[in-house]
Amino acid sequence: MTHTIAQDRFPAAGQASVAAIPKPYWNPYAVGFLLGLVLLATYVVTGRGLGATGGYSAVAAQFAGLFSPEHAAANAVHAKYWNDGAPLASWTLFLLAGAFIGALASGLQGQRVCWSIEKGPQASAERRLALAFAGGFIAAYGAKIAKGCTSGQALTGGSILNVGSLVFMVAVFAAAYGLAWFVRKEWL
Repeated sequence: MTHTIAQDRFPAAGQASVAAIPKPYWNPYAVGFLLGLVLLATYVVTGRGLGATGGYSAVAAQFAGLFSPEHAAANAVHAKYWNDGAPLASWTLFLLAGAFIGALASGLQGQRVCWSIEKGPQASAERRLALAFAGGFIAAYGAKIAKGCTSGQALTGGSILNVGSLVFMVAVFAAAYGLAWFVRKEWL
């Protein structure tokens, strides 16, 4: 049986709540400022900006290397992440691990960690999961075509005023507004 977070936090009459009341979210302006400092620190320490796509590409290079290290080293796509046969030593994997740990710590601190499938009242859990998977696949494919995910394009590219990154973000918001009417029934 699936349920929403709202059902956990606001149970029906006569039922006990199974989750603590969450703490308020942090101020988005303060968090945005802190994210800017993280981006600046990333430039200082690594000489590059933020971006998660490279971490997944390093895992793909490792996977390809399990079957054929020669192919992985010679392939133009995998060679960029091969790291002399140690693609899992890529700093972007540590970036992803840190993002996961930070999100978990934030969720625990804010009392927002629970198992649930967030969905609208008209959508089934199966439909929500299928749409999430499809959306994730499209986003990953688009990130590869765009040569960067939204973190790499919006944060890193936007911070250096890269025209392609700014156009990318305008396209992301335009597509989101254009698609919202068609998928609103999943949430309303």
